[in-house]
Formats: sequence, C-alpha cells, structure tokens
Amino acid sequence: MASAHSRMKCGEFRTTYQQDTTIFPTPLARRVAVLSVIFLLVAPSFLNPYFLNLGIQIGYYGVAALGLNIVVGFTGQISLGHAAFFGFGAFASAWLNNTTGIPVFFCIPLAGAMTMALGLIVGIPAGRIKGLYLAIATLASQYILEDFFSRADWFTGGAYGAMANPFSIFGFEFNNDQRYFYVVLFYVVIMFLFGTNLLRSRDGRAFVAVRDHYLSAEIMGINLTKYRILSFGISSFYAGVGGALFGHYLGFVSAEGFTIMLSIQFLGMVIIGGLGSVMGSLMGTAFMVLLPELMEAGVGLVGHSAPGLTHALAYIKEMSIGLAIILFLIFEPDGLSHRWRMIKAYWKLYPFSY
Repeated sequence: MASAHSRMKCGEFRTTYQQDTTIFPTPLARRVAVLSVIFLLVAPSFLNPYFLNLGIQIGYYGVAALGLNIVVGFTGQISLGHAAFFGFGAFASAWLNNTTGIPVFFCIPLAGAMTMALGLIVGIPAGRIKGLYLAIATLASQYILEDFFSRADWFTGGAYGAMANPFSIFGFEFNNDQRYFYVVLFYVVIMFLFGTNLLRSRDGRAFVAVRDHYLSAEIMGINLTKYRILSFGISSFYAGVGGALFGHYLGFVSAEGFTIMLSIQFLGMVIIGGLGSVMGSLMGTAFMVLLPELMEAGVGLVGHSAPGLTHALAYIKEMSIGLAIILFLIFEPDGLSHRWRMIKAYWKLYPFSY
C-alpha cells in the first residue's frame, strides 16, 4: 500500500471560511490576474486608437454596470434609472471642476460621493416597496433626473451641455487615448477589487440574504430597509464614478446621452454577464460594447451584395442588442460568468465526466 506521503492530492480542500471566500481560489488564478494587468499596462504601446477607445468604453461602462449588479444581482432589487445616475456623475464632476477649480483627480471620487447621496435619497422607497412598484419608482427617477438635466443651467448647462476638462495630475494632462487608458484601468482595478471585497464582507452577505429570502433574512436580524437603501447608495457611487470617467474622456457632457435606452443597456450588460457576478459585469459590458462593432464589421463585409443592410445598420445594431438579451434569458440565464465557470470545471475534471 502506498504511503500517505506518496499519495497524489486531488480536488480542493478548504477548511476555513477565509479560504472559501478568497479572491483567487488557486495560484493559477492569481498568476493569470497579475499577467492580465501587466498585459493591459503595456497594451497602449501597441494597440491602435480604435481598440484603445473600445477598451476605455468597456472600462467606464463596466464600473457603472458593476454598481447596477450590486442592486439587481446581489440585493435582488430592480432599477431602471441607472443611466440617470451615470449622467449625474458626469455632470457633477464637470461642475465641481468648472466652478471650484478642484483638480479632476479629486472631482471624480467627489462626483461619486454626490451621486451616492442622491442614490440614498432615491433609494428610500426601495426600503418599503419591491417588484413592479420599485421598477416604476426607479423609472420615475430616470425621467425626473432627465428633466433636471435639461433645466438646471447652473449645473448641467441646460440644452447646451457642459464642458469637462481633461484628467490631469500635477499639470500633466491625460488628453489622449493612450494616456486616458491608464486612468480608466486604475479605476477599474480599484472599483472591482472594492466590489469583490465588499461582497465577501458582512454587508455583502446581508445583500445576498435579502435577495435570496428577505423573510429569513429579517428573522436573522438583518435590517431590510437599511441594506436595500445602502445597496442603492453603493450602486449610485459606482454609476457616478463611471459617469465622471465618461464625461472627462469625451470632454463634453450633454443630457441627451443619458436616456432610458442607456438604462436598458446597463441592465442588458448585467443579464448577459451574469446576475450576482463581479467579473460577469465586466464580461457583459465587453459583450455589449463589442457586439455593435461586430455587427458593423459583418454588414461591411456583405454590404456590397446587400446595399440595404448598410442603410439599416443603426437598426441592426439595436436589434442585435435586444436579440442577444432575449437569447441569453432563454438559453443562458446565468450569463457568461456561469458558462466560463463551466468551461473551467470541464478542463479541471477532464477526462472524467464528474
């Protein structure tokens, strides 16, 4: 009989809660994460502006999508007004910088804090209502803020919009895609690490308990009103930071860019990526940003033989997004993150079936 020292270990052995909730479950996962960050750090040196632009879009939309996932995926609430908070963060950061002269470096987190305060106020009804009623309440906040954006000339510039200065540190401006890519990457890493650690904490477990069975959570002593409102506040902070990054990247913020359609797109990012998954938020965002580009490339390839498709490109992009959401709800309701876990489990167990 082989000795205990000569036996090969297989499987995963976790004996403490800390081991079970670690960010990197295996050394390989840690190495892949480190190599991915290193790759992204050198990416601007060889990627062309088109791909850098897509990467920046995935970054600031991904931060906002993670905030929505905290409300929808982890706490089980419904929000149809996320684009309005995204826009409020963009306007708030531009307003702070233009009126007070505070450097953009500090305006971005301050805009997140202002948006969080607004989210806590709007989230008060979330402590009392749920389901369809909550969806209508958040939809109302979307239209209220849209009207505020168009009328508050002192804050948003009204119909003319507001200028947003470039991101700068000690006089060094990040005024092109190669430089701004690093700004967005910094915030993506920080915000996603914060989100991951938040959901491993006591408050994060309370969010999940409220989502899974609010009656049981209340019996265990969890304050439902507190955590429902808190989830809206944290979600709004993420939306505000993402919106501020968006505004300073474009250099101009206009009320027309934060409509209900953008809120639906944010919801699609969360659904496609996977409800209740931190990395799924980024995966779903990448899918939603890249899908219209792929549709445009596909139409370009067949456009010479079907000219009508070229004229209908804008409609094809919108229809592809809607179709993708429907197909994921039918065939992959747990999102891309679940499929990725299944792929990893397959290779971990190969060639055994279980």
